[in-house]
Amino acid sequence: MDTAANTFPRLLLAHAKQQPDAPAVREKDLGIWQTWSWTQAATEVREIACGLASLGFEAGHNLAIVGANRPHLYFAVIAAQCLRGVPVPLYQDAVASEMVFMLDDAAVEFVVVEDQEQVDKLLECRDLQMQAGQARIRHIVYDDPRGLRNYDQPGLLSYEQLREIGRTWDAAHPGVFDASVAAGQPGDVGVILYTSGTTGRPKGVCQTHASFIAAGHGGVATDKLGPGDNIMSYLPMAWVGDHLFSVAQWLVGGFTLNCPESAETVMNDMREIGPSYYFGPPRTFEGLLTAVSIRMEDAAAPKRWMYAKLMALAQRVGADILNGVPVSFGDRVMYALGNLLVYGPLRNVLGMSRIRVAYTAGAAIGPDLFRFYRSIGVNLKQFYGQTETCAYVCLQQDGKVKLQTVGTAAPGMELKIADNGEVLVRGVSVLKEYYKRPDATAEVLDADGYFHTGDAGVLDHEGHLRIIDRAKDVGTLAGGALFAPNYIENKLKFFPQIKEAVCFGHGRDDVCAFVNIDYEAVGNWAERRGLAYGGYVDLAGKADVLQLVKDCIEKVNADLAAEEGMAQTQIARFLVLHKELDPDDDELTRTRKVRRGFIADKYAVLVDALYAGKAEQFIETQVKFEDGRTGKVSATLRIVEAKRFAAVRAAA
Repeated sequence: MDTAANTFPRLLLAHAKQQPDAPAVREKDLGIWQTWSWTQAATEVREIACGLASLGFEAGHNLAIVGANRPHLYFAVIAAQCLRGVPVPLYQDAVASEMVFMLDDAAVEFVVVEDQEQVDKLLECRDLQMQAGQARIRHIVYDDPRGLRNYDQPGLLSYEQLREIGRTWDAAHPGVFDASVAAGQPGDVGVILYTSGTTGRPKGVCQTHASFIAAGHGGVATDKLGPGDNIMSYLPMAWVGDHLFSVAQWLVGGFTLNCPESAETVMNDMREIGPSYYFGPPRTFEGLLTAVSIRMEDAAAPKRWMYAKLMALAQRVGADILNGVPVSFGDRVMYALGNLLVYGPLRNVLGMSRIRVAYTAGAAIGPDLFRFYRSIGVNLKQFYGQTETCAYVCLQQDGKVKLQTVGTAAPGMELKIADNGEVLVRGVSVLKEYYKRPDATAEVLDADGYFHTGDAGVLDHEGHLRIIDRAKDVGTLAGGALFAPNYIENKLKFFPQIKEAVCFGHGRDDVCAFVNIDYEAVGNWAERRGLAYGGYVDLAGKADVLQLVKDCIEKVNADLAAEEGMAQTQIARFLVLHKELDPDDDELTRTRKVRRGFIADKYAVLVDALYAGKAEQFIETQVKFEDGRTGKVSATLRIVEAKRFAAVRAAA
């Protein structure tokens, strides 16, 4: 790659010159894969940039981007950067009242959206701004014109219209686009990504071209990525992980980006493309495992028996085989048979038959879930980082994967553990600043340039980092035992019947838990047993379901009893919540992270009931529906005692 290609637009143009006809992007539309070469992608980006310039977009302006993973939206990201503007991807499932905060905070006047749903939301945001006397949104460009024929609100423009006026403007202003791209600097802010807001209002993280490109180079070099590799882009564009993989690594490595037809078709589309490179947060891998578990429960008895036997073998030796650790000849033969009968077909069902490397990040992944994928031959690894570090702090290298760690410091990064156990990082990927928040920037960047992650962790003798939990969440039980709720929650979420869990215990005598069942998995389980139910609330309260969850919790308790120093953190009591935790109800962030403090306050009556030894507790909760309406859901929840086990003493 040309060393002068030190901004995203220049990287794109370099690929258009070096591999002009190679596939840059694919999108499945109406069942057919459409392909853009690098030359076509560069041409379209130029047209969009010139179209934006014709509307008055210029250096220093921010361009909001809202929608699913679409080539045109990724082109808009680079188009804004061509003009030395800044793309601001926003979560497409955010409601207008949430989105308007970020639009106002970033002083956004120009927006590129996917479809009618997002147009309606942005028009609502503009109405909210007008009511507050500060309307800023001037232009809304939409990609998909369906349903928008009769819209005549000011500032609305189709993507194709923008390209057309861009071509006209470019012809009338020769050299302006090229001069703008040439003027871009590596130190320019390349993107503003908003934090998930687990502890308050989201903050805009300003990352430079240089920081994301350095992170891209580190990942590409570690896993030897390049032209010929394929990646499926399906996670929110506003998530830092997507910007790392689907923008930075894509433009550094020059591989092919594939956009699925819809969120519902991702697995089918993956099977068609056969990506060699894959990434996803733990919830994605949990969901895939749940889908497999449901299918196996519906299988005939002989298939279930064979699956159980061969998966037991895979759990025992599969990860060692993947890591190149010596395994007995007999086990290798049996594993090869298992690969033919179970593991290979299973990888194909998951769309991972050609996966060379897969990553997970965004939250801690349970070691049991991690082991499952590696045991069936998926080279799943962890990377670690935050929005403030381009999601780039640690990487796991092939042959050096440890289930309990997130790897060693990535190229160009330094790690340090503070006296209070907090992980501090310094290096190429650290944020430039929080947008218009010098006070917040000063709180997380110290005088030595270290970013304070807010995570508690330890480094082992080989330099591998183990994340314990968020530093603010780590505490102690009344008896003095270390309490890391996320570690226990991840063990619970390994079971396909459990979708979410929230554990409490800091300063208490015991650990107690809220549980969300997985409605699809438990519903399938109930139907096969002839157990009738009338929706989530009814199913969650069934005695048989409570027993099912109790069995899962007691298996986790047995595991904790066998781990050094963890026996005291076994779950004493639990309840199954009457509703699913939801970002629209502020219980989860848009990246599905638990807002632990908010939940503890919102459901304080349930927490008190768990620790008061009550047998049941009535609760009524307000919920928000997708159409913006609110309602209430109520139930009397049973509180269940779980069996705890004596600590297993290690052999002398």
